[in-house]
Amino acid sequence: MRRILTPFLMLCLTGLTARLGYQIARSPVLPQFAKDLGAAPELIGLILGASTITGVFIKLPAGALSDVLGRRRMLLLGGLFFAVPPFLYLAISNPYLLLSLRFLHGFATAVFSPVASAAVADLFDRNRGERLGWFASFNEMGSAIAPVVGGLLLTATHNDYQVIYLIIGAIGVVTLLLVLLLPVGMPTGAQATLPEGQRRRQFTRGIAEVVSNRSILVASGAESAMFFGVGALVGFLPLYATQKAGLNNSQVGVILGAQLIVAMGSKPLTGRLSDRLGRKPLILAGLLLCTAVLPLIPLTRSLTLLTAEGALFGLGMAIVTPSTTALVTDLSKAGGYGAALGVFGTIWDVGEALGPIVAGALLGAFAASENAYAPAYALVAAVMALATVGFLLLVRDTSQKPSSKG
Repeated sequence: MRRILTPFLMLCLTGLTARLGYQIARSPVLPQFAKDLGAAPELIGLILGASTITGVFIKLPAGALSDVLGRRRMLLLGGLFFAVPPFLYLAISNPYLLLSLRFLHGFATAVFSPVASAAVADLFDRNRGERLGWFASFNEMGSAIAPVVGGLLLTATHNDYQVIYLIIGAIGVVTLLLVLLLPVGMPTGAQATLPEGQRRRQFTRGIAEVVSNRSILVASGAESAMFFGVGALVGFLPLYATQKAGLNNSQVGVILGAQLIVAMGSKPLTGRLSDRLGRKPLILAGLLLCTAVLPLIPLTRSLTLLTAEGALFGLGMAIVTPSTTALVTDLSKAGGYGAALGVFGTIWDVGEALGPIVAGALLGAFAASENAYAPAYALVAAVMALATVGFLLLVRDTSQKPSSKG
């Protein structure tokens, strides 16, 4: 059993359960809960985005602290945020309390995500892209299952949020137990005995080294630009498909499902290709694919073609993310992966948060046109294209260093 449950597989299973519980709490349960509490649409949008805002501010210090204190301590902290806040939803009686709790619950992924990815990077020098791809796929598996489970829970309990959040809390407790069993990230002897002042200096030095590394910032910006497009696509594709293409909600689910399934299933392979062919060619190919597909979507009204375009966009996502994650660790110093992936996650969250906001503003600006989605998505794609050019010109590729790990 121990040979089967390797540290890497344990990390993957922990990521799966973490994402499963967290995403059930987010969609489709959260917007319905907020609506039933009397929240206006604008407040519902803020409630939905609150946890991402937490990530923008917390991922960098969380990752950098894991370089100083050890991965395990920070993973345990993230596990606590998965396990405890779900039970606080039982006491929520108005939408403003819900908003406050969403900021708190956002600490779960803000702490766990960069640190867990850094723990995977610690385990592998060779085949790092493939392993990060597998880890991302397990996370996305949890995210993919969650909306289905959440919908079933809403139906089965007749929107009994007390029962639903108790179940989410139970999943969070399982996540915490898995973190406790993780055989990774123990503080080194040096980390355990560092004086407090030296720890603070190491923490600030680690952040300074990462934020002054142009290649890391640009590579993170490329990922952010892709998720800028993802946010615009996922946020408004359901409205376009139902209002302009004449499709129903089930058919919208098919399109988004195709995107998610292709992205989830392809990441281990594309990560492996980045190990073999280099990070930069793969990232450029994925960015170009996403940039080319996005403006075609609002020009398409066929379910078959929209599904194919969704799948192609998902493939582009699968090509980019494992490669950028691996590239950022390649570009950082050994032992500094936490700070590097904290910067990466922060910049990623900025793009993902801005995508639907900017797309919504563009749709409003072009509301008088026959199909406002076409110019709005074209301008979002233009931003992605500029980021692709910047990445091409400003980031050097990295070569894999020989190592016995992996």
